[in-house]
Amino acid sequence: MKKKLILFIATALTLSACDDLFEPAVENNQIVEQMYDDQEYMRGILHTVYSQVPGYYDNGDYATDDAVTNEPGNSLRQMATGAWTNTSYNPLSQWTNSYNAIQYINLYLLHAPNVTWSTNEEQNALFARRLEGEAYGLRGMFYYYLMRAHAGFGTNGELLGVPLFLEFLEGANANYNLPRASFQECVDQINSDLQRAEELLPLEYDDVTEVPAKFQSICTDIANYNNVMGAKARGLMNGLIAQAFRAQMALLAASPLYQDASNTTDWAAAADAAAKVLDYKGGVSGLDPNGVEYYSAAITNALGDGINPAEIIWRTNKDGGSNTQESANFPPSLYGTGRMNPSQNLVDAFPMANGYPIDNANSGYNANDPYANRDPRLDKYIIHNGSSISEKGVTINITTGNADGINTTESRSTRTGYYLKKRMRWDVNLDPGASTNQPHYIARIRYTEMFLNYAEAANEAWGPKGTGTHGYSAYDVIKAIRQRAGVGGTDDPYLEACANSQDQMRGLIRNERRLELCFDGFRFWDVRRWKLDINEPVYGLQWNGETYERFLVEERSYKDYMYFSPIPNSEILKYDQLIQNKGWE
Repeated sequence: MKKKLILFIATALTLSACDDLFEPAVENNQIVEQMYDDQEYMRGILHTVYSQVPGYYDNGDYATDDAVTNEPGNSLRQMATGAWTNTSYNPLSQWTNSYNAIQYINLYLLHAPNVTWSTNEEQNALFARRLEGEAYGLRGMFYYYLMRAHAGFGTNGELLGVPLFLEFLEGANANYNLPRASFQECVDQINSDLQRAEELLPLEYDDVTEVPAKFQSICTDIANYNNVMGAKARGLMNGLIAQAFRAQMALLAASPLYQDASNTTDWAAAADAAAKVLDYKGGVSGLDPNGVEYYSAAITNALGDGINPAEIIWRTNKDGGSNTQESANFPPSLYGTGRMNPSQNLVDAFPMANGYPIDNANSGYNANDPYANRDPRLDKYIIHNGSSISEKGVTINITTGNADGINTTESRSTRTGYYLKKRMRWDVNLDPGASTNQPHYIARIRYTEMFLNYAEAANEAWGPKGTGTHGYSAYDVIKAIRQRAGVGGTDDPYLEACANSQDQMRGLIRNERRLELCFDGFRFWDVRRWKLDINEPVYGLQWNGETYERFLVEERSYKDYMYFSPIPNSEILKYDQLIQNKGWE
């Protein structure tokens, strides 16, 4: 009897799959031999995987000290205020999504060697190599997301990763009941997959005039190379993206939360991994001067042919025009629902323009005029009382009783005294009588993140001005980032003071990361991997017409064990080899 292959939805036989997925309807079956001659079907398997890449804007800030949401039933809000269990309100879980994707990838890797991609011999070899490289890179990436979301110390006291499924599981008799691999085994597997991707793929997909040396053994015709490995493939997993995920995994593994004798990743390894990406960019001099507003209308409108802006390593395609972000986050006076409400905690983290924190005696901060002479990024990223929206020719009024005031209208008004400005296109019009859309793209990996990864790891490994085997230090990176932001002036005396102390530099690096990556989906994970206080209450600021008053907006209600996320309880009940993270049992 000919072997049958389950098509897309039925092939996703994950740990969370339902029994009815094991028996697909007849029309959802394809004979394997037919698949080998159907290149589009096989490419479609990986296309499905790409559709499952987690979003960069996951709004995890709602569950941190950086923001709240005005949406009462939001799952992240419920999660942060006491409803987080191993059975409900775990919106940042990656278990189902990532294992679905990994099943597709393993299916692809099982059958791809038998597929004829092209009658052109060179192109056939190039397609086979590229798609295999993509598959390994994507699998390493999804295991990284699983580790970030679910690795932790198990009830047995060991530092554990996640189950490693490296072969396609087919049929009702497949063995899904695997134990969690050790944290180190998972790190090693992720690095192996990403290293394999880097070996197979070009760093970036560009049309070239000479076949690169690493591909000359299978291709001599430049036209064949460019057809497969050239600009047409932009947006797909490449060698540089694989390097970036290795840097992310190394930083996570080196972080305080995961310190254990069984974990061998150290800060030097994390710094080296990030430096590999930065060296391709040209080191510190490669920091994009426009990276602070990588999402701007000017940058977005200029995108074409899959080319990345200088700030971006990986991104989504530019859409044809939308207003989803703006509808969710514009203030009510501009017909939005003001979902993301930045916190006073985050606003306080922005220094003065002279570089000093607002609580430093040298800062010049005036509590009665709190937004004057501040870090320019504050006005770029957050709308406060008196903010000017030049594209609209309006000034936002967040005084009590105003349309944009605090809690004026339930589920539409700010709860903190602030609205989100970052990642918005202010040339979008939401007026129902004259609404307009504008093109958008979403970052997946930014170079600024890689610079900050290096700064953090290098400071821990070698101190503020140590360079290891590289030509730049944590100090050099942070100086460049602050100068780009317009902070500290030419001398930046606060930075110079921090450069004398690893502890002070650590605080500065963490703060710069908080500011540069705010609302990009990092704060939830950063606070945990640094083992900071996850129950920091969220504050707001209200103008009563005469003075500004700080007030409590929302308490956090996390237990000590919630530095780690749970394994879904449904999986623990189904598979007796799975061990839950400590505290979630």
